[in-house]
Amino acid sequence: MTEFITANFVPLMFAGLLFFLLTGIPVAFGLAATGLMFGFIGIEAGLFPPNMFQALPLRVFGIMQNDTLLAIPFFTFMGIILERSGMAEDLLETVGQVFGPLRGGLAVAVILVGALLAATTGVVAAAVISMGLISLPIMLRYGYNRTIATGTITASGTLAQAIPPSLVLIVLADQLGRSVGDMYAGALIPGLLLVGLYLAFIAVVAFVKPSWVPALPPEARIYREDNGASGHKSLLVLLLICGAAGYAWSMVHQGVINPLVGRGDRPAPGDEVLIMSLTISSFVALGLAILNSVTKMGLLSKLAERFTFVLIPPLVLIFLVLGTIFLGVATPTEGGAMGALGALIMAVARRRLGFKLMRQALDNTARLATFVLFILVGSTVFSFTFNAADGHVWVEHLFDALPGGAMGFLIVVNILVFILGMFIDFFEIAFIVIPMLAPVAEKILPELLPGVPVDQVMIWFGVIIAMNLQTSFLTPPFGFALFYLRSVAPKADYNDRITNERIPAVTTAQIYKGSIAFIILQLVMVAAVIAFPGLVSDGLDADAPKIDADAALQNIQTGRDALQNTPTPGSTEGATGGKEDPMRGLLDAIKQDAQK
Repeated sequence: MTEFITANFVPLMFAGLLFFLLTGIPVAFGLAATGLMFGFIGIEAGLFPPNMFQALPLRVFGIMQNDTLLAIPFFTFMGIILERSGMAEDLLETVGQVFGPLRGGLAVAVILVGALLAATTGVVAAAVISMGLISLPIMLRYGYNRTIATGTITASGTLAQAIPPSLVLIVLADQLGRSVGDMYAGALIPGLLLVGLYLAFIAVVAFVKPSWVPALPPEARIYREDNGASGHKSLLVLLLICGAAGYAWSMVHQGVINPLVGRGDRPAPGDEVLIMSLTISSFVALGLAILNSVTKMGLLSKLAERFTFVLIPPLVLIFLVLGTIFLGVATPTEGGAMGALGALIMAVARRRLGFKLMRQALDNTARLATFVLFILVGSTVFSFTFNAADGHVWVEHLFDALPGGAMGFLIVVNILVFILGMFIDFFEIAFIVIPMLAPVAEKILPELLPGVPVDQVMIWFGVIIAMNLQTSFLTPPFGFALFYLRSVAPKADYNDRITNERIPAVTTAQIYKGSIAFIILQLVMVAAVIAFPGLVSDGLDADAPKIDADAALQNIQTGRDALQNTPTPGSTEGATGGKEDPMRGLLDAIKQDAQK
């Protein structure tokens, strides 16, 4: 029996984890229970020394000292404040009025607002529920095809997975041992391209099947001038002026910013130039709108002024947060804190910040942060025993016989993540699966990108996984975005409050069917990122020193603790990220003592 356990220890661990999960206990406790139980079994079978678990507290304390993870509650708090203060309603109404006269305009508005909510809230549930409550009744009122309407809402809500500052990107960067700022920079262009792919799909539908995506009727367009004009010409002129200002900044960006950040003559990264140019454009638009409102000059139409005051403040907040991170002025944690403060200021300016809103935001933030922390502690206990049994070597051997080498590994991993995403949450995938795959990916994937630094290869791998995880929210039978929309979509026929017409209910089959086209689009984007790694790596500054302040502080503290508590000197590289892992060094020292 002992020989069987020794020979099949790692597969038995997976079987034990599956058993605990099937019992229905929370995932965090199932992971911890599996790690502890098999740790004791390994000790009894002679695989581990009896004092192995002395190293476990150091690893758990390392989680608590990880300042990078503070970005999760900061960005969550920022998103909840903005979403609960009515930003989604204002955005959908205003952007819908801008694009409403076009066929497919409402769908375009939903996609653009979904991208904006993704960059502010970073939470799929908030985006899908908000747009489902606000835009779905309007789409049904004016005769939108139901699969197009539901698919657009659910897919746009899942953009929160791939567009910075996504919680998924923070967690993946932490698990891969890479900089969160680099992960944001790598994901920016693919995320924006995915938005463009959605918009192109709606444009094709509007051309091929115009009856599926009708324009808003004239009576539904509420922002009109006194002479009956729509105000779009004024908005177009404003956008041209702002575009010219942004372009002018892009021409001088390198000369202005490089001396300030000590970059020398190296060219500025493209994503940094893009974000800063958009920031300048946004400030120009906001300044012109404020000047027009104060002086009553009438230079802007009602639509242009409303568009500016509703859209620009959250855009400025996003650009400032991402811009400071990309410039290296702020760490992701500091950027998240600045975003949370900015969200509070915006809520106060809208006169929508009250005790009830603050309590809801703090309560939900604490719940999510605690959930993530417990999952991370449980996965750490599991991976502690898993790595002690050289489980990463066992996983590596699983992929040795795969056809296709590194590309075969990448395809199989994406299929695995895609399937797992149908059944479990992305946090569990990130904390359980990614730490097992990261060491193998770090060894194998550089073959696909010769000459590219390993850090950039792993950022590329992380962005691919994030884009893949996004599809999991749309994939039946357990796609979370589908359930979020189902919870707010009409379940019975009802009379529309505006037209007083009878509107049939939205069925679950229609919601599932609507997701199919967007799943295909997302898979196309995953394939594009795999085929064109430059979409990710071109946004990274390869020559810049990669210093992550949060990670550096954490390593200094954990290293000091390890020197104080380790009985025998020794350290090895950790299982992920190539970082020094003092807990792993302590475990090796214990094994050496047991062999003496």
